[in-house]
Amino acid sequence: MRFRSSFTQSILLLISLLIASQAFSYFAVFHYALMPSLQQFNKILAHELHLVLRDDNDIKDDDVLRRQLLEELGVTIHPADGKALEEYHRAMSIDLMSEEMTQELGEPTDVRLLLGNESYILWMHTDALPDALIRVPLSELQEEDFAPLFRNSLLMALLIIAGGWLFIRLQNRPLSALESAAKEVGRGEIPAPLPEKGASEIRAVTKAFNQMARDIQALEEDRALLMAGISHDLRTPLTRIRLATEMMSPEDSYLAEGIISDTEECNEIISQFMDYLKPVDRTHFNSVDLNAIAGEVVAAEGSYDVAIVTALNDTIKPAFGAPISIKRALTNLVVNALRYGDGWVKVSSGMTADNQLVWLCVEDNGPGIEPSQIGRLFEPFTRGDTARGSEGTGLGLAIVKRIVSQHQGSLMVNNRREGGLQVQISFPVQSARYRGRSLGKKQQ
Repeated sequence: MRFRSSFTQSILLLISLLIASQAFSYFAVFHYALMPSLQQFNKILAHELHLVLRDDNDIKDDDVLRRQLLEELGVTIHPADGKALEEYHRAMSIDLMSEEMTQELGEPTDVRLLLGNESYILWMHTDALPDALIRVPLSELQEEDFAPLFRNSLLMALLIIAGGWLFIRLQNRPLSALESAAKEVGRGEIPAPLPEKGASEIRAVTKAFNQMARDIQALEEDRALLMAGISHDLRTPLTRIRLATEMMSPEDSYLAEGIISDTEECNEIISQFMDYLKPVDRTHFNSVDLNAIAGEVVAAEGSYDVAIVTALNDTIKPAFGAPISIKRALTNLVVNALRYGDGWVKVSSGMTADNQLVWLCVEDNGPGIEPSQIGRLFEPFTRGDTARGSEGTGLGLAIVKRIVSQHQGSLMVNNRREGGLQVQISFPVQSARYRGRSLGKKQQ
């Protein structure tokens, strides 16, 4: 599994380094503190045992005296059977101590270590005492002696992980704010300037982002001003042309109708350009009844020679958005369906299974569109493939996509099995938080 989050990667790296550090610490304590102490004790014990068991004294043949001397050393001798043999086999063999003990005693000797009830215990079996096992309790080496080490190490590890988690979170907080602001810019919104804090690199990125947001805002304002000026400058002569055309003599009516049609088309092109560039102000979003909007659009666009079928779900929840913008998006879809359909259009509504989105769907029975062209259908100045014709300005469906995106909704397009195109636009359901905000606006 790959962890793509910088926060998760940093925490995992910190934990890995901490585990490696703790493992090395235990290794160092065992090999550089515990083992040298055991080796020194092993040499002393081996020397004492050698004095007791060597052949050139009278102690070797006197078992009672030998046992007394060994007990004075804290050593006891047990028969190599029963419980003693069972504990001996459960003990862990220590090769290094076995080799040193064998060398000191001059007889093959096996040394093993076992954790007893009260302390660690050394068990030894030597050929010098073939029928016996030697038991040496290490009363000064108890398990409780290591408990503070493990407890303090664990506490320190937890403190390091908690401190690292807090540090990384504080470092990543400006990045989270930067991500949210970048998403707002992607939706066509201009966020408030972000506070420039954190590490120097993050401050530099935040400063550059704030400058970029200001430049984008200035660009949007200049573009809106430019388009407003162009719209005004173009519509003024178009109005004069239409006025002059309507004053033409009846003999030139055939020519006047063509001129009037052209001027209306020019006005429609200008209106669509303005609609496409017009931003959506989310602060003015409120409750939207999609069924009511669908009814208005069907009533306005339907006619006696075109059947617009409706299948509206009465149980859907209100959407959250701008009613005028949503109506414009649905109108563009219905007009597109009427233009390319074969005399039949259907408008339906509903909700997604998770009740988070409410949708409107527009269907027609026209020739449909090539699957390879669906991805380009909602791009500006794209009028579909040859099957859909080449009428219009190429901005109607682009306006639909822009409105849906500004509402944080979704858009799906596919060909119907029966023939024709099906377009579904979805908008977020109005939540309780936004519902309270809308009520406050109405009361004002």
